[in-house]
Amino acid sequence: MTQAVPELYATTLHIRDHCLCLHAQRAARALSRRFDEAMRPVGITSGQFSILNSLNRPEPPTIGAVASLLGMDRSTVTANLKPLQRMGALTMTIDARDRRGRRAGLSARGRELLAEATPIWRRVHAEIEVDLDGGGDALRGGLNRLS
Repeated sequence: MTQAVPELYATTLHIRDHCLCLHAQRAARALSRRFDEAMRPVGITSGQFSILNSLNRPEPPTIGAVASLLGMDRSTVTANLKPLQRMGALTMTIDARDRRGRRAGLSARGRELLAEATPIWRRVHAEIEVDLDGGGDALRGGLNRLS
């Protein structure tokens, strides 16, 4: 029995040091906190910035298209759109091609928020690229291959 505990702990340490999922989750949380703090003066979160950016298209996208881009399920996207809709940052319309679906588009307020937040994103993103010591392209490539 005494052998099992050190063996299990050794496995725990190995997972802590090597698990790609754990390291990706920790990095994602750290990045989210960093961008959330930077976006605070605009009054949005990093997730809301991503959603607003995903809506910045010539034609309002379907909820499914937004979900696909963000790697989320449609119900999660719908839930995350509601606070932005309450802020007046987006419009929701019935999809003319499929009346069962909805399309979300940026309102004038949404475009203002995006215009205010984008320079902040550029600044923080450039800082992070420097922190990655030129490895940003390799990291993006690897993450894109996984997704």
